[in-house]
Amino acid sequence: MLLDRLALLSGSLKVRITAGFIASLVLAVGLTTLLLVDRAERDTLRDDTRRELGASVRTARELSRSVVEMQRALSLVAQQLDTVTRGNEPALIRFLAGQPVLRSLFSNVFVAALDGKLILVADDKGLRKPDYSVADRDYFKRTLAEGRAMISEPVVRRVTADPVVVLTQPVRDANGAVVAVLCGSLLLSSRDLLANLVDVQEADEQALMVVTDANGQVLAHPNRALVMRTLSDEPRLAAAFAAWVKSGSPVEPSGLQLQQVGEVVSAAGVAGPDWMVWRARPESELLAPLRSARQLALWWAAGLIALMSAITLLLVSWLLRPLGRLEDRAEHLFDGHLPADQGWPEVRGEIGRLAAVLKAVGAERVQLESSNLEVLRRLRSVMTASPIGIAFTRNQRFELVSAEFCRLYGRPEAELLNASAEIIYASADDYSRVSAEVLQAFHAGHVYAGECLMAHADGSEFWARLRGRPVDTTDPLAGTIWTVNDISEQKLAREELAWTAAHDLLTGLANRRTFERRADALVQGLPITLPAAIIFIDLDYFKPVNDQGGHAAGDAMLVAVAAAISSAVRATDLVARPGGDEFAVLLERCNSAAALHTAEHIRAAVAAVVLRWQGRSFSVSASLGVACLAADTVSLGDWLARADAACYAAKAAGRGLVRGDTPA
Repeated sequence: MLLDRLALLSGSLKVRITAGFIASLVLAVGLTTLLLVDRAERDTLRDDTRRELGASVRTARELSRSVVEMQRALSLVAQQLDTVTRGNEPALIRFLAGQPVLRSLFSNVFVAALDGKLILVADDKGLRKPDYSVADRDYFKRTLAEGRAMISEPVVRRVTADPVVVLTQPVRDANGAVVAVLCGSLLLSSRDLLANLVDVQEADEQALMVVTDANGQVLAHPNRALVMRTLSDEPRLAAAFAAWVKSGSPVEPSGLQLQQVGEVVSAAGVAGPDWMVWRARPESELLAPLRSARQLALWWAAGLIALMSAITLLLVSWLLRPLGRLEDRAEHLFDGHLPADQGWPEVRGEIGRLAAVLKAVGAERVQLESSNLEVLRRLRSVMTASPIGIAFTRNQRFELVSAEFCRLYGRPEAELLNASAEIIYASADDYSRVSAEVLQAFHAGHVYAGECLMAHADGSEFWARLRGRPVDTTDPLAGTIWTVNDISEQKLAREELAWTAAHDLLTGLANRRTFERRADALVQGLPITLPAAIIFIDLDYFKPVNDQGGHAAGDAMLVAVAAAISSAVRATDLVARPGGDEFAVLLERCNSAAALHTAEHIRAAVAAVVLRWQGRSFSVSASLGVACLAADTVSLGDWLARADAACYAAKAAGRGLVRGDTPA
């Protein structure tokens, strides 16, 4: 019930107009909203990308400035280390203890002699003289070799196994010779300068900042486990890092924008130590306010659409009120409830023109119905007087039937009207076959004429001749006019005539023409018709039967011999009487040996015939000639001639014998 109501609503013009307006409104508002939001998202991403790049550049500059300050602090302290202080351990301890600013900048500060042994270390545990050397460290060797300040690669501290970066400053004597190295360590796993740069970030917890060296080795990361690992291990920066490496790993202080799916990534080089500052922020975080605004805009758009849809439906309903009145009047157009020219709405526009058209149609219908009633009256008079069955069908159902048609099928008119045409056929197969033939004839522009087995109401069958003609060849729905004749007697006469033409009237066997037609078909079908054979049979001592018993006795003997031959062969073999006292048998799918064997059976069957006639007994024998069909047989005459020759040889050899044209 609900589905029916929905289907009815979907066909309403008011609903369709409203639906079309809603669809247009949704399309316009939706596309406008999506285009504006998409443009805003792209502009927002572009602006945020610039801001992120600026933040990376500022962070890199700040980090560069901090490193320069640390190097300057090391340089100032190194200049104050004179020979006396370096050589006097208590004096050196007092000196480093008096450098709180320097010690606050590094996790530890130490002085190494030229042989790499540590003279003194100052860290959060105090001042002490450890017993280990940095002579093998690359940064120490390069500082001595090049005589200038260095920043080391990330290295692992021997004592604690913590990752550190070491800043070095050569200590010189009055002559400018390097006599020691002052070093400051930055502990990468603690909250020193580098750690603070990556830990103190925006309020958004999803933002990420990482510091690496020029090779992409991580110096600072919020996740301490990634320190000293390559940046490719960070999923949020892996693709951007790969693009940076592919472009030649530029350490660019002015900043770089790099591609990473779902992230806004920027990087900037740190001047001096050649480090890289990397920043990543999720696009979703940057676009979250805009997407929230988009959702709100869509809700407002949906509300506006709903309001406009309701207003449109009310407006359309009001405008189409005359259409409802027109619909009510049109429902009674053909029932005669109102006169054809009354009850129509008086409006202008398209609905008024449609009402005028329907009004004219109603008037024409009344006139046409009057004419049709007169035509039907005359047609019924013709059909009643017609000596043949007449029927009119449309969509394979009877709409008109004559009295003779009802009599032919033994059915009353009420039973036939509106019934399927199939009920008058003897079987559904006959109905399907005739229907197909009718369609083929009509498509070809012909009248259908054919014969078919029909059925009376009591189930008995009869043969009828059908003729069908379409009322309008261009309109299959216009229907078909049929005429029917009972031709059962004519068909029986034709069948009897056809049987007589193909059989011997005395014996009921096939005649010469039928025999030769079947045999010639085997010759024409060579070689696929092999093997096959012909047996010619000529009766011996038949003349005395005719002379002594008369022609009636001779005819009786021929009938008896025909029955004997038929009993000696297969049901599929053709037995014929070409004429006189001659017989022939056509054996299909029979080789030479089987044909000779069958001929012997026939000879014995004929010899066993005894005719009792008017107190006397008559008997005959038969001479048989067998000829097998060969692959090189050129004609039926050639095959028959060989069989005739074999039969003549049997007679010449003493009668009552079988001879073949090939060895047995």
